[in-house]
Amino acid sequence: MEPQIIVRAAPQEFICRPGSWGSLEQHLQKRGIRRVLVVRGNRSWTAAEPYWPQLKETEVHYHVYSGECTYRERDVIAGYASEHQLEAVIAVGGGKITDLVKSAAAQLKLPAIILPTLAATCAAWSSLSVMYDEQGAFIRFEVFASSNALVLLDPAVIAASPSELLAAGIGDTLAKWYEADVIIRHLEAPPVEVELAWDAARRCRENLLRYSSAALAAVRSGELNDALTRTAETIIMVAGLVGGFGEDYGRTAGAHSVHDALTAIPETHRLLHGSKVAYGVLVQLALEGNWPEIDGLLPFYQELGLPTSLKAMGLDHLTREELLKLGERAAVPEASIHMMPRLITADAVADAVAELEEYITAGQSQTKGASIL
Repeated sequence: MEPQIIVRAAPQEFICRPGSWGSLEQHLQKRGIRRVLVVRGNRSWTAAEPYWPQLKETEVHYHVYSGECTYRERDVIAGYASEHQLEAVIAVGGGKITDLVKSAAAQLKLPAIILPTLAATCAAWSSLSVMYDEQGAFIRFEVFASSNALVLLDPAVIAASPSELLAAGIGDTLAKWYEADVIIRHLEAPPVEVELAWDAARRCRENLLRYSSAALAAVRSGELNDALTRTAETIIMVAGLVGGFGEDYGRTAGAHSVHDALTAIPETHRLLHGSKVAYGVLVQLALEGNWPEIDGLLPFYQELGLPTSLKAMGLDHLTREELLKLGERAAVPEASIHMMPRLITADAVADAVAELEEYITAGQSQTKGASIL
């Protein structure tokens, strides 16, 4: 296992402070950008519009995305920006809008500027896009040579977002530690870049266990506090550093492979990305036989409303044959689950899912292990 390491540590510029969106036009002018395409959603725009600055000296075009990060949607955005000779593409929204903008900007070799409305993934930080098909099933992720030009994170915007999306972001970011650690701890002499990724992954876990409860309370009350700012920066910045420094050693392992497999089941399309990844963490730990860690995580999951079982996701009807299909998708040859230091087969994944289900359903976790909170 010798993946090539190319450090893509950070966007060119990152600003996190209340009111940071107000400096957008100033940053555009510094770059000589006068004509932009803003890609936005519908629901997210309703919440974000009060924070959107007046761009008095900039020609602004808008595109409302269709709801999925697909190549067809990417090509529509790139085609429009090219036809109108626009000079930058701006994302105002969550992870899928952000990934669309990064992919379109990379195709056109234009700056990608990100104004997150959610703290649900590290998409605003990372120089890659996760692509799906029209039905919402995962296809692949693509890594770009250019970093994002600018990220303006306004914690006040995050405070106005739905609490369940923040909880999903916490679940997705918690996976950074478990997926990086299962890979890196088995390396004899990790390169310095990978050690930095490992440190960042550990910081993700520590920050989330410390600040998540207060951050969620802030979002539920629509208020901004220090815990929310720290949680948002952890989800977007610190998590982004893990893959930025570690590349394949710090990006994904078993949890995201389980997520990717789940996206092929139509019933899971209503579930948030981070919720499926959080469940994938438990499956990965079951594959490792690390039941004490599962026991420790369960109270945290329950507090945040993250799924701990197939039943919690409405999937307890899956047959053994369907679990094997899930395992086959999770263990395709190119899947990151094979970064784990053991042979992973479809049977192994299906067995881990079934064993986890039995463990959670039987309530054995109440008599084993201790909370990590």
